[in-house]
Amino acid sequence: MKKRISLLLSVLTFPILVFSQLQGQERIDSLTKVLSSLKDVPSKISVLEQIYETASYFDSDKSKRYAQNIISLSKENSYPLGMIIGNFSLGGHYFTLKKMDSATLYYQKTLDLAYQYNLKANVTGALSNLSIIAGDKGNYREAIRLMDSVAKISLDNKDFLRYGVSINNNGNNYYELGQYLNAMNEFKKALEVLDTIDREIYRRGDVYRNIGKLNYQQKDFDQALVNFMNAYEIYQEVSDNLYSAHVLNDIGNVYIYLKDYDKAIEYFNDSYDIGNEFNFPTATAHALFNIGFAQRENGNYQKALSYFERGAEIDTYDMSSINYVLELYHIGLTHSLLGNNQVAIEYLDKSVKLADSLKISNELKHALDYRSKVHLNAGNYKSAFEDYSASQRIKDSLFSIEKTKAIEELETIYETEKKEAEIALQEEEINTLNEKAKVDKLTKGLYAGGMASALALFGLSVFGYRQRIKKNKIAREKQEEIYKQEIAHKKKELASQTLHLVQKNTFIQELKENLENLKNSPEKFKVEFRRIVMLLKKQNASDKDWEVFKSYFSEVHNDFDQKLKTLYPDISEKEIRLAAFLRMNLTTKEIAATLNVLPDSILKSKYRLKKKLELKKEMDLSSFLNTL
Repeated sequence: MKKRISLLLSVLTFPILVFSQLQGQERIDSLTKVLSSLKDVPSKISVLEQIYETASYFDSDKSKRYAQNIISLSKENSYPLGMIIGNFSLGGHYFTLKKMDSATLYYQKTLDLAYQYNLKANVTGALSNLSIIAGDKGNYREAIRLMDSVAKISLDNKDFLRYGVSINNNGNNYYELGQYLNAMNEFKKALEVLDTIDREIYRRGDVYRNIGKLNYQQKDFDQALVNFMNAYEIYQEVSDNLYSAHVLNDIGNVYIYLKDYDKAIEYFNDSYDIGNEFNFPTATAHALFNIGFAQRENGNYQKALSYFERGAEIDTYDMSSINYVLELYHIGLTHSLLGNNQVAIEYLDKSVKLADSLKISNELKHALDYRSKVHLNAGNYKSAFEDYSASQRIKDSLFSIEKTKAIEELETIYETEKKEAEIALQEEEINTLNEKAKVDKLTKGLYAGGMASALALFGLSVFGYRQRIKKNKIAREKQEEIYKQEIAHKKKELASQTLHLVQKNTFIQELKENLENLKNSPEKFKVEFRRIVMLLKKQNASDKDWEVFKSYFSEVHNDFDQKLKTLYPDISEKEIRLAAFLRMNLTTKEIAATLNVLPDSILKSKYRLKKKLELKKEMDLSSFLNTL
């Protein structure tokens, strides 16, 4: 998920705001005229900063020159704030170009100078962007820690704009961690803050875009389009060409998922035109990649290849980028579809090697999976099997990671709500004590007139106080118990999956050893081949493995098999096995692969099982099993 760098909030003021409504090059020309008439350094730096910010949305080369001018002028005149602004601006330039090492260098210089001169606004700006870079490298926990520091400093300083931006950025980090509920909560909080601020309204556009991405992940495409269009309108209003190009790509991706490829290509072309006109290589490469993807989905393989190759040429400026990995394996896959298997393998080899070196597990899995298919098409069965096995191991590992993420998110929510409950309880106790104090005061006032009445009133207040505390304590304990049960259940599921992965990996290792024996001793082909067949049968049909799996499955799913046997005494063990796989929400294709049968066989078995369970025609089998 792309994140916007945080711009410095200049501490200088100068009567040049009359030009704030001017756009683009016209605004730069106007500011340049003002610059030539200025004498003092602080005013010149203030104008140069505004020129840099304006140019950054139109021409990255120009914006870099203006940032360098700020540093040179500040050095010549020993002006520390100018040095901070200049270094920060150069960091922003390299960040936009995805040259993160250079960006980090200049942001760290900014931070050191800001601490040295105790300029808190500049501290938060540098910390914010270092947090974003940490997230870009996949270190989201560190990114959240840094951004929390930014939020705290901003709130203490009553800098609500930066506070809202920092909440939005942490929403991004939770999104990347797969904690979508936490992400949506952060985005909504950010929007509530930023909706009250008239400055830098493009920040609201950023939040709408992020919510749109979350809608897309949750397959709520209508709402995704609404939020992306809200973002696009805001970006257009402020002439933010870079993010206009990005959000046009987002809109096009929605239409790809809806299989409206012509509409998707229209938006990608608009994005490409903006990126090309204003020299934004990342946006241009993304647009070319997306057009290629849409063309390939539409069956135009040769056209798709040309777009992928053009995008890859641009992405070569950063050959450590995840984008370059994507370009490589999609070029390889497209060559395969055109029948160029040898060329396809060359590109896929590069993609696998780069993804592995960058430790990008998900993209490595895709690259291996595609290369496996190409090897299969070319008749390289051993290589196909090795790539497929490696891909599956990564898939299984990622599945375990997703389970862990789900547990972590649940624990985060639990801890947050626990703290909120404790705060609410403390507030309730404080309010009750205040009421008690008022009663004490009233008691003293009424003492001469009626001690009994005052004591009765005091007794009632104390009783109410104790009852409220008791009620809050019970509610909190119930909520804690619910979360503990949910977390325990998630951990049981993870333990069950882990056992399954251990067994599966043992099988794969044994199978590899047999294949190596076959390779090293061709004369033993018949013996080794028979052993491999036996091993496969054992893996797919072992009653012992099934019994172990069933015992763990029953623990997680509350004696599912016993419930079936009680309700349907004549149900067979094979039918229980099929029901268990359906309860796990496996697809027909996945069940067929697991049982080593054809998908048609599974469809027939499902039909027979539904009939045995005496379900009505309109009742979905999987939905029914999920109720047990």
